[in-house]
Amino acid sequence: MKVLFTSVFLEHPAAGGPQLKIENAIKALSRVCEIDIISREPELVDETGEAAQFFKEFCTEFHVVPRIKQKRSGNRYFRKLKSIFDQIFDLENSKDASFILEHIDRRNIDILWFGYGNISFPLIKKIKSMRPNLKVVCDTDSVWSRFVLRELPYAKGFRKLRIFLSGRKKEDEEREWVNLCEATTAVSEVDAKYYRSIATDKTRVHIFSNVIDIDSYKNAPPPPDNFKSPSIYLAGSFGHYHSPMDAAARWVLSDILPLVRKAVPDVHFYIIGRNSDIRFGHVGDSAVTVTGKVETVLPYLCNTDVALVPLKFESGTRFKILEAGACKVPLVSTVLGAEGIPVKHGEHILLADESEEFANAIIRLLGDKKFASTLAENCFQLVHDRFSVEALAVEAKQILEYLTHD
Repeated sequence: MKVLFTSVFLEHPAAGGPQLKIENAIKALSRVCEIDIISREPELVDETGEAAQFFKEFCTEFHVVPRIKQKRSGNRYFRKLKSIFDQIFDLENSKDASFILEHIDRRNIDILWFGYGNISFPLIKKIKSMRPNLKVVCDTDSVWSRFVLRELPYAKGFRKLRIFLSGRKKEDEEREWVNLCEATTAVSEVDAKYYRSIATDKTRVHIFSNVIDIDSYKNAPPPPDNFKSPSIYLAGSFGHYHSPMDAAARWVLSDILPLVRKAVPDVHFYIIGRNSDIRFGHVGDSAVTVTGKVETVLPYLCNTDVALVPLKFESGTRFKILEAGACKVPLVSTVLGAEGIPVKHGEHILLADESEEFANAIIRLLGDKKFASTLAENCFQLVHDRFSVEALAVEAKQILEYLTHD
C-alpha cells in the first residue's frame, strides 16, 4: 500500500508539539506502508538540507511543493499584493493540488494523508473537487473550534465577537470535512466523540494519538550552563498576547510564582520555546529565565524539578505531558491541560485549576522528592505503554485497513 503524506509542518529537530506530531506520524506510517512525503513547510526549501535528509530515511520519495522554492521578491509591497492576488484566486491551493495529484498518478498512490489536516481544509476541498474518489485522511491535532471558542470566557469587547465568529466558522469546516474525507483522525477519545457527533458515518472517525519516540529520551543531556535549582519549567510556542501559552505564562508569573516563592524562596522559573523571548524577555526578574526558541528543550526539561502545564484553554493532547513523562519529571497541570490523556491525580500527575492549589502542588513536589519520584515513574510507565511510536503504528495500520477494506 502506498500513502502520500503532506503537511505544512515539517521540521527537524522538532521544535515543539506540531513538529513532534508530524515526525512521529511519519515514523509510525513508515512501519506499516510505503510512504512518500510532500512538504508544504514554508521554511523547508532545501531538499538536500538536514530536515529533508532526516525525513528521507522514512520515505521512498521526498519533495517540496514548487511554489515554496520560488524566490521571494525583496519588495514587501509586491509580496503583499501577490498574497492578496493568490488568496482571491486560490492560486496557492491550485498549484499545490496539481503537484500533489500529478505525484499520486505517477506513483499510483492509494491514500492521501494530510498531517494537520484541520488547518489544510481549503487544499483538501480543492483536491476532492478535482478527484472526488481519492481516499483522503484528515489527520487532526485537536478540535480547532474548541481551541478557538474556549478562549471566550477570558476575552472582552470586540475580541469576544471575533472569537465567536471564528469558532463558528471552524465548526462549519469540521462538519464539512468529517463527511468529505474518507477518514478523520482524533488524538483522543475526547476529540473523537466530538467528530462522531457531527459525522454522518461515524465509522470514518479514528484515533491517531499524539505520541513520542521513547528512544529519543533515554539519554538525559547535561543541564545548560548556569542552570539553577530548584526550578520549575514551562515550554511551548508563544504566539501572541492572547494565545493559550501566553496566558498560561502570565498566570504563573502573576499568581502562582509569588505563592511558590513564599515556601521556596530560591526557586527558579524557566520559560522555554518559540517567541518566549519576544513575549516575556522584558520580565526583569533574576529568578526567571526566558530562552526563546532552543534547538532542543531536553537540557532544561531533563534537569528541572517540576514541569508545568498551566493551560486554561486549548484542545487536543499535550506533548508537554508526554515528554515530561518520558523524562521522568514530575508534573503539575490544569485539568484541561491533561485532557485526553488517562492520567490520574496523585498517581501520575498533580491536577489543579486554582492559583493557590496549583502553587501548593508545585511546593509539594519540590519538597517531597520521594512522592515526586513516584509520580514521575508512574507517568513514565503510562507514556511508555500507551503513547509510543509502536502504539501509533498499530493505530495507523487499523486506519489503513479500514480504508482498503472492501
